[in-house]
Amino acid sequence: MDVAAQAHDFSMFALFMQADWVVKSVMIGLVIASVWVWAIIANRLAAYGKVKSEMAAFDKAFASGRPLAELRADYAGAGQHGLSAVFLAAMEEWDKSHAVQADNAVGLQSRLEIALDLAVSEQSADLEKRLGFLATIGSAGPFVGLFGTVWGIMNAFTAIAAAENTSLAVVAPGIAEALLATALGLLAAIPAVIAYNKLSADAGKLIARLEGFANRLVALMSRQLDAGKSL
Repeated sequence: MDVAAQAHDFSMFALFMQADWVVKSVMIGLVIASVWVWAIIANRLAAYGKVKSEMAAFDKAFASGRPLAELRADYAGAGQHGLSAVFLAAMEEWDKSHAVQADNAVGLQSRLEIALDLAVSEQSADLEKRLGFLATIGSAGPFVGLFGTVWGIMNAFTAIAAAENTSLAVVAPGIAEALLATALGLLAAIPAVIAYNKLSADAGKLIARLEGFANRLVALMSRQLDAGKSL
């Protein structure tokens, strides 16, 4: 091996400092993206854990057979998520329809379904929030890193031509800088892809649970309405 190449500093920091501004920009962007990916992963895992816990608690209360009016009093207020938010949206439409004597069975059921669809859509959007960024980094990260690699190799060949020397001491630093950009691209992309697949599946299960609850709630309220009973 060339003695000069052995003496060259190939630490990651040194390679970063020796790169030109284009490759440095790529590396900085990929590092920031990687940090943001892990922040999103932590945020979504915590959020899904909280939603699952809240759904389990609400499911238990709903299955207890208590009057819906009492259940509403317990969960009334801002900041509700998941099943409780869907439930409160249905109760609000129920009250509004009765307040204006628009509580005929067909019309009220139709409005309840619309209100519940909107509530489920809102909760679904909240659950899927920021997942798009993971998908973007997962698909684009390697290509951004590859761009930095191609640019760095171009600079390496330019240096070879200028020095008129093909020794390892001339070639190795530029190629090492270029390959570091690819490594950083993969460092950001791999966790993003894995997390996106996992979190998307978790979000899909939670959304399916919301939709199932909305259907149960419509059926229950429809029966109450047909029987002429209050909630």
